[in-house]
Amino acid sequence: MENPECSILHIDMDAFYVSVELLRRPELKGAPVIVGSPSGRSVVLSASYEARRYGVRSAMPMAVALRQCPSAVVLPPHHDRYSEVSSTVMGIFRSVTPVVEQLSVDEAFLDIAGALRRLGSPRSIGEQVRAEISATLGMTASVGAATTKFVAKIASTRAKPDGLLLIPGTETVAYLHTLPVSALWGVGAKTQETLARLGIRTVEDVAHTPVTALRRLLGTAGEHVHHLAWGRDPRSVVVSRREKSIGAEETFEQDVSSDTVLRTELLRLAHRTAVRLRASGHQAGGVSLKLRYADFSTLTRSKKLPEPVNSAHAIHAAAIALLLGLGDRPLPVRLIGLRAEHLETGGSGAHQLTIDGNEDSWRGAEAALDAVNRKFGAAGILPAGLLKLPAGTQPVRRQVGREDGA
Repeated sequence: MENPECSILHIDMDAFYVSVELLRRPELKGAPVIVGSPSGRSVVLSASYEARRYGVRSAMPMAVALRQCPSAVVLPPHHDRYSEVSSTVMGIFRSVTPVVEQLSVDEAFLDIAGALRRLGSPRSIGEQVRAEISATLGMTASVGAATTKFVAKIASTRAKPDGLLLIPGTETVAYLHTLPVSALWGVGAKTQETLARLGIRTVEDVAHTPVTALRRLLGTAGEHVHHLAWGRDPRSVVVSRREKSIGAEETFEQDVSSDTVLRTELLRLAHRTAVRLRASGHQAGGVSLKLRYADFSTLTRSKKLPEPVNSAHAIHAAAIALLLGLGDRPLPVRLIGLRAEHLETGGSGAHQLTIDGNEDSWRGAEAALDAVNRKFGAAGILPAGLLKLPAGTQPVRRQVGREDGA
């Protein structure tokens, strides 16, 4: 078998959030597309490769992105869709091997050592996965195959977009030594500057620098980068742990003092969070509230729930109780966030019996809302309380967690 030692795959979806949006807007394929809110303090959640040619990048302020690429089409994000497509992608990965370490909604490490005899060589398996993603979702993914996680990640990055790169074990060191020092995990801009002062600019330079000198420069990280420069990475693929929390947060275009606006936004966040809970088959045993004030000071409060829930009604009620418990706020609010915590499986339908028939009615109503929005899109039906916010207080839609940079 060709290159059986390359049993670690890193698979990363290409411009994931944009690609999901283009499933609904296929006429925009080939155009510069940005996912995010077009106004205020918004940042770029994801950019198509056509927009990236203008220098647009994830986490860039939207105003800057539109100056660099004024012809870009800006699409609002739909987080429930991303969660659903992510579940399908991870299901494809797990059909190849149970040893999947999910890193985010759109990327994972796979250990395919146990699948080689059944499915073929690492390159063949990587191409099979890419073909399955294309056939099932109409989207593309890039694959890196190598002997270690670190090198597989480098390979997938350099295979983008829509490619596969396999780095044989015998060629690993030679390949790494052609790369800039920034390719090493843990080497950011400041570390690059520190190394550059001593003329260390490539991975090969790091490899041939004594470990003692690197320790003096970088502390304990010095030995780490030296090992990576020689392709040494002992970490195994670890099956993903159960998700610990699900949530979302919003930054307002203008700082907010109104309780009405904060309560309405918590309702929006509760519905977004509840949809993700039900889609992932979880219930929440607790809720946490996050506020960031105009001076950027941040506080969080949390509470345990009497029973696990997956309805927005219950999550919103808990969040409102936390908000009221804060009393008078010292400053206007810049950002508000909500998280469902202490997750348990069983959110797709099972729940503890309760004498509160009203809560059962809410569960049924929200399940029906899920079904309608799956068929007609997330904007198809909304709670009445979310139909309108007071002028000038619209929040900036923003993804929490890893940004889609690939």
